[in-house]
Amino acid sequence: MPRLYQKIYLTIVAALIAVVLVAGGLWRLGARGPAGQGAEFAVEFAAAALPDAARPAAEQQRAIAALSARLRSDITLFDADRQPIAAAGRPAPVPRPRAEPFGMVHDADGPAWSLQLPDGRWLVARLPPRHGNPLLGLVLFLAAIAGVVALCAFPVVRGLTRRIERLREGVETLAAGNLATRVRVEGKDEVAQLARGFNHAAARIEELVAAHRMLLANASHELRTPLARIRMGLELMGKGDEPRYRASIETDLRELEDLIEGLLTSSRLDAMTALAEREPVDLLALAAEEAARIPGCAAEGEPVIVSGDARLLRRLVRNLLENGVRHGKPPVLARVSATSGMARLDVIDHGAGVAMADRERVFEPFFQARRDSPGAGLGLALARRIARLHGGDARAIDAADGGFCLRVELASGPGAAQN
Repeated sequence: MPRLYQKIYLTIVAALIAVVLVAGGLWRLGARGPAGQGAEFAVEFAAAALPDAARPAAEQQRAIAALSARLRSDITLFDADRQPIAAAGRPAPVPRPRAEPFGMVHDADGPAWSLQLPDGRWLVARLPPRHGNPLLGLVLFLAAIAGVVALCAFPVVRGLTRRIERLREGVETLAAGNLATRVRVEGKDEVAQLARGFNHAAARIEELVAAHRMLLANASHELRTPLARIRMGLELMGKGDEPRYRASIETDLRELEDLIEGLLTSSRLDAMTALAEREPVDLLALAAEEAARIPGCAAEGEPVIVSGDARLLRRLVRNLLENGVRHGKPPVLARVSATSGMARLDVIDHGAGVAMADRERVFEPFFQARRDSPGAGLGLALARRIARLHGGDARAIDAADGGFCLRVELASGPGAAQN
């Protein structure tokens, strides 16, 4: 996966390579084109304008002086060994050994052009300022390099900033209350990962807010029923048969207490993304303890160690057993086993079970397959949340030997399901 810094770095490198290739191409084109032809013409012109190397030095001096006056330049003529033969004006720099036949040489007075004549002599001319400043050409060349780099880098930088701007707009829209906000994911770099993370976080926030709204709406409805029965029982207590009404009130209070505890547990689980503390828990021993507390329940199987929160796991087992007693038919059996690195808990009852279409919905908060069912419909929803916090899940299936089965699978072992 390409990283963002690699993309920017490779863009700059590619731009510099493009500049080098373009500069090399222009240089070769110049050497073969008018500039190269001009250099050849200058060499031939100088050779024709100057006397032969065999002519006397005085004659060569006169030719150099005339040429210097004509061009208004400092000119020096060197022999093949780079020894001065004739000069006019300020001394010109000596051509370097293995210098190009046509090029530039420098000294303290500035740059000058050097030409190697066909007979081996060197003609060095320092042009006046009106013929142009070589520094200006260098500045223009560097400006061209900067322009090419800027042109190549612009698409990358603009694409990056455009995606960051969309992320900023998405964050502002989400902060304004539009929880359905999502941003488009482009590319495979860090910005794309950030966009995917934003979408995941936005979806999670929307899901949690929707769940809380549904929880509050259903809780307000579920709380009215036991409160109304308690109010009615209090009104009827003074009219006789007080023990019966007292028992009814106690039952309603227990139901109200269970509902409040379920709501608090649900809110606590919503706020949890991982277990704060873990400890080894014997799932079979836990199931046996809870089965002994509830009439009509039993536990069997093999000891399996689960790493997790003992209090939450106890709540999971209790909810499954109570669900079997309330909505199924005794006896209710909790069977513990280990399979494929997972701890399995099957809670089996002998009731009619749940229709196939509702087997996933029974794990939704406040869902009840029958309106006259006891309870608020939070038990199985909490059981699935606890199972998922422990690296597993819960589902409803048909029991192998008949009846209805709620199956929970948890990651087993002392270091399992680290979140």
